[in-house]
Amino acid sequence: MKVHVTRRPRIFVLLLVMMALAGCGQARTGADASATGTPPATASTTTTTAPHAPPVGYQPSGPERTRTTTLGYQVNTCVPVEHDPGTFTLTTADGVHLSALELGTGERGVLLAHEQGYNICSWLSLGEELAAAGYHVMLFEYRNHGASERATPNTHIDRDASAALAELHRRGADRVLIAGASCGGTSSAVVAATEPRLAGLLLLSSPAHCLGEDGETAVRSITRPSLFAVSPGDYSGNMIKEVRTLHAASAAGDKHLEIVPGGRHGTDMLRHNQPERLHQLVRDFIDSAFRQ
Repeated sequence: MKVHVTRRPRIFVLLLVMMALAGCGQARTGADASATGTPPATASTTTTTAPHAPPVGYQPSGPERTRTTTLGYQVNTCVPVEHDPGTFTLTTADGVHLSALELGTGERGVLLAHEQGYNICSWLSLGEELAAAGYHVMLFEYRNHGASERATPNTHIDRDASAALAELHRRGADRVLIAGASCGGTSSAVVAATEPRLAGLLLLSSPAHCLGEDGETAVRSITRPSLFAVSPGDYSGNMIKEVRTLHAASAAGDKHLEIVPGGRHGTDMLRHNQPERLHQLVRDFIDSAFRQ
């Protein structure tokens, strides 16, 4: 299955500005705008366990990248039709409507938060794989991205992750591992710091501070297993400084910093430059976190 991960230029420019202010340097170059996912599992990975809220009418941020399912929910066109039964709409604490996707069922929950400038499909291949392995997976699209609603200014993105986490619990997940990439990881750390049933924290290429989110302070209170990964060439070598800051600040007794060769950013590290090692490391980390 080929999954397209489209970066929206306006949001990406905003990310660059915010990260520059945080000391993250200039943007990487030559990034691939598409991602090839792993083949879908032979068994269906989309299962619903409880009724979602009815569809809500709103204007998506990227109408050209949005389709409406037969049930009336708006979803990014990158999401395969086979997953339509798991699509739904989230509403955040400040009233923003988000496109979301549930894969699998059960008490072992995994929340996957994408990068700013990417979309809900950034983590889709891994989400399908985890659901097929028995995990209860929740993906969502941040405000101002794809099929989610536009909101000005582009702040309070932790509220998006919080809404997805609350829904994951409502639908049966007990312990939850929270994973995020880039600024999606920064906001994930903020949310993880408030989660009493946290199994672990996984961050890919996440700055210590982004869009008003303070990941550095958040990880100081997270003691659960934590995995940080970054490529040394990401953002001209500046991102590795950010991730090292988070790793050093982390209160986790079981924490690991993985340096991935090359200069790819976020979930792109799981798709390019011989990503097998990182993929296996992520899978092993998730499995191990739930055993602890």
